[in-house]
Amino acid sequence: MNKARIQAPDRIAWLLALALAIVVAAIAAAALWRLRATAMAGQARELTLLSLALTDEVDRGLQGVQEGLQAMRSELQEGRLPLAPADTTRALQTRAALMPLVRTIWLADAAGHIVAASDSTPAPAMSLFVPRLDGLADTALAVGNPFDDAQRHEELVAVAVRLAGMPTAGGSWILAAMPARELLGAFSVASPAADARMAVIRADGVRLAGTIAAEVEVDPARLARRLANRAGIEVRLFRDGSRRLVAVHDLPRFGLKVVLTRRLDAVLLAWRQTAQLTAAGLALLLGVVAIAIHLVRRAGQSRDKAHRALQLQLSRASKLEALGTLAGGVAHDFNNVLAAIVGFGEMAQDKAAPGSDQERHLAKVQQAALRGKSLVERILAFSRGGARASTVFELEPIVQEVLALLAASLPPVVVLERALEAHGARLRGDPTQVFEAVMNLCTNAMQAMPAGGRLSVRLTRAAFRAPRVLSHSRLEAGNYLTLAVQDDGVGMGTDVMEHLFEPFFTTRGAQSGTGLGLAVVHGVIAESGGAIDVQSTPQQGACFTLYFPESREPVAPSATRQHPASRGGGEALLFVDDEEALVTLAMEMLTGLGYRPTGCTDPEQALRILREGKERYAALLTDEVMPGMTGTQLARQVRAGHPDLPVLLVSGYGGAQLAARATEAGVTRLLAKPLRRADLARALEELLR
Repeated sequence: MNKARIQAPDRIAWLLALALAIVVAAIAAAALWRLRATAMAGQARELTLLSLALTDEVDRGLQGVQEGLQAMRSELQEGRLPLAPADTTRALQTRAALMPLVRTIWLADAAGHIVAASDSTPAPAMSLFVPRLDGLADTALAVGNPFDDAQRHEELVAVAVRLAGMPTAGGSWILAAMPARELLGAFSVASPAADARMAVIRADGVRLAGTIAAEVEVDPARLARRLANRAGIEVRLFRDGSRRLVAVHDLPRFGLKVVLTRRLDAVLLAWRQTAQLTAAGLALLLGVVAIAIHLVRRAGQSRDKAHRALQLQLSRASKLEALGTLAGGVAHDFNNVLAAIVGFGEMAQDKAAPGSDQERHLAKVQQAALRGKSLVERILAFSRGGARASTVFELEPIVQEVLALLAASLPPVVVLERALEAHGARLRGDPTQVFEAVMNLCTNAMQAMPAGGRLSVRLTRAAFRAPRVLSHSRLEAGNYLTLAVQDDGVGMGTDVMEHLFEPFFTTRGAQSGTGLGLAVVHGVIAESGGAIDVQSTPQQGACFTLYFPESREPVAPSATRQHPASRGGGEALLFVDDEEALVTLAMEMLTGLGYRPTGCTDPEQALRILREGKERYAALLTDEVMPGMTGTQLARQVRAGHPDLPVLLVSGYGGAQLAARATEAGVTRLLAKPLRRADLARALEELLR
């Protein structure tokens, strides 16, 4: 269902993009088609006007030749043109010079024999004129086939008129030859483009001048089509395979056609370039839209992936927090039991005879109680509820100390690589707990490589300008010390990753630990305000990365060397704890240390005792977790009336950031349960002296 909801917007986005593409393509196609029609219409007008002008020029030129020949006929009929051979040649040369298009003039008899000529150019064949010479009307002009002038190396076209009523000796036809190129007139100058072609064609299809083949007909079934425009331009397929715009105008009185053409691809070149640019722009636009949709889709997928990762991380964090609360509560109650065992055990040992079985048995009890105390401390480290002091210290020396200890017990098949690049970097927290966290990670990495491999430990500084979601926590923006421990071991699957930091969870046998190592790591990181990220693939190793907030505070001074505490001098002490057995234990222990204790199980009772002022107390000793009022709340109220009274907070579980709350409430010293007599004596000596 979720997948369908996620895919539905994607389908809608792509459908919208497709619809947009179709609309844009349709608009572009319509615009291009209109542009094509405009280009064709404009070219048709231009070609029509040019064709009309050239046709008129050919018509006027031929008309001039016809009128010149008819004038010669009149001269011959009237006897004004000499017929003697020498005189006739000169007269014909003079007449040819007066007609601009004419090169040579001949006089032919009825049999077609040349009787006079203006020069030595061979006459054309008399049988190739249209209309035929034997049926030519007196007012008509016959046009012959083109023929070559070998002397001048050019093509000539001959025309003829009839000499009506002339004697045979004087000839029956007047012939005139003109260069074929002269029929094209001003085309070479007025040509609209290099691809333009012109031809003058006789009615029977013989090309007289120009470069266009006479056969300009098209296949009417497939390729011919007539454009609907006023110029009457046609698109025709020529035998060379080219498609051309063709303008044809007739000269009916001479039986000729003037044909003007342009290649269709040249006419539409600018339009085709525009169409290509439009298609490229359209493709680019659609590509940009597709890329944008793809990027939006990927961003959505990344957002969904990040959301799922955040939900998973929140689920893990909530589960670990719930487990921590449960574990802390159990550890608190168990701590009270251990406090009684340790305290009364120590006092029993004092009464036992040296070397007796009783002393030996009590020593075993104390060892077992201290092991339980260590276990409780690890559980409290996971739950972030231990009573720990917070100091500023350098991280790199602690990592170096861990690696030095590891190097001594490192198997030969494991190679240790280190890169410590955060010299002088400091953080605030409990150095002992940090040492244990780093040791746990390195030990786990070694145990994950039974066949050997590479153990890499890297310490660097890192700055993050935006929050990041990690595998098991959220990293806020800020400056961090990054400790990465990577191995080439067996790796982990998602099922193991899900329970990785839960207390007592382990993938090893019962003889390989309690399953609290990574739980302690998680608690230490959470207590310091940092984050943890785990990346692992089965059979490809794992990498644990710890992010500690970097501190700018100066390093705390080193603790003075411990020495045996001196006994009290009868100072009055007020002790508060909701466990009656622990109050009894504290009374006996403090009395044995030389103090005068007063015990109570209710914080309100302790406040009343202090307000009454019957006894001047040297210090207040209080538990943290008590019904009705916590130890830090009690310390805050005591400070209001007795600002100089030292307060020693004794706690086995106080919740997250207990040290910060204790300092804010005015607690002078923090001490962890279960209490050992030596620790209590030393704390009181520091508190009072």
